[in-house]
Amino acid sequence: MAERAAITVIGIGNPQRGDDAAGRLVAQRLRDHSLAGVKIIECNGEATDLVDRLRRAASAIIIDAAAFGAKPGTVRRLDVAAQCVPAGRARSSHGLGLAEAIELTRALGALPLPCLIYLVQGSVWEAGAALSPPVAAAVPRLADLILSETRAMRALSSLAGGSCD
Repeated sequence: MAERAAITVIGIGNPQRGDDAAGRLVAQRLRDHSLAGVKIIECNGEATDLVDRLRRAASAIIIDAAAFGAKPGTVRRLDVAAQCVPAGRARSSHGLGLAEAIELTRALGALPLPCLIYLVQGSVWEAGAALSPPVAAAVPRLADLILSETRAMRALSSLAGGSCD
């Protein structure tokens, strides 16, 4: 297996389906910052692709839109080393999604630690729809949260004697 990236940030979504674009938009915003030791990826969320990307990461942050019963634009942080991904996430055309990818990676003994998921509550999922105003407002806040999270992860790695470069 190839060498693991220090921190991998994965923005998931379909840019043509309203709020589902949120994860990818956050990833795009993060590219505007100088983030040494951080690999930023955009993907559609297909489970086998996610498993492959997670297996290559030393630590990971995943950003995705979801429906978890909160007010649109609400952000939820999950540490999947400590808890499972909640059910209810939209599935891919292959019938598997984020929760299944995480659990398969865990079963393979390849779950990066830490492995964090930031979910933003969406409300618009139709093909060709624009991002809803609450999710559009959440994107820059979420990018700031991820920036802080990567800085904290890098600081912990350097304290432990690891290298992010």
